[in-house]
Amino acid sequence: MNIPRLKRYNKDFEYSYSFGIYPTLGLLRFKKEKVLKVLFKSEVGRNEKEIEEIKKICEKENIPFEVNDRAIEKIAYRENTYVIGIFAKYTEELSKDGDHIVLVDPRNMGNVGTIIRTMKGFNFNDLALIRPAVDVFDPKVVSSTTGTIFQARIRYFNSIEEYTEEYGVHNLYTFMLNGKENIKDVEFITPFSLIQGNEADGLPEEYLNIGKSIYIPHSKNIESLNLSIATGIGIWESRRG
Repeated sequence: MNIPRLKRYNKDFEYSYSFGIYPTLGLLRFKKEKVLKVLFKSEVGRNEKEIEEIKKICEKENIPFEVNDRAIEKIAYRENTYVIGIFAKYTEELSKDGDHIVLVDPRNMGNVGTIIRTMKGFNFNDLALIRPAVDVFDPKVVSSTTGTIFQARIRYFNSIEEYTEEYGVHNLYTFMLNGKENIKDVEFITPFSLIQGNEADGLPEEYLNIGKSIYIPHSKNIESLNLSIATGIGIWESRRG
């Protein structure tokens, strides 16, 4: 892919950006073959050591880089963005025998970014997104993962049926307010898929008949848990045993 004329990010682009030092380091360490170019600001703040590390990686891997304050100011969301990686978007196959996180119609970029970071903290490498879903390559998502997105395998599906048709060997655990089993009593059998609904409505009622439905007990002081919190609890419990 030729290096594009830089503009503020649009989901229809074939490329995206990593804003900031740690997202860009993650990009260079785990997806260097996708990097088109790296931009630096002339001012480095307190980040001289990290900036030098990024430059050394670029030199070693023959990745183009330049100091370009004007370009960064044009496309960055924040003033204190000292480095930006420009990379080609990509798709990957999910592991056939690894455990998966499945998000159905997720709408909040911050939640999805937090989930990706939490996944990697507990050795989950695969994320399935059931459309409609947020754009995981939006720089806001990339930034919220602090670069861990480049260690994860992520794939979109048009429906849960499309997903289960390909990964039917997985044991399915759906998280619902009216789930049939308390998460504390569930034995998670690998390979498995932890399935969560969106922030507003959760999973539709028909998911009660898909796999094993689970609820997370909490007080009556709240109606439901935040998606990233509920997913984090599910990840923790599934790995605890």
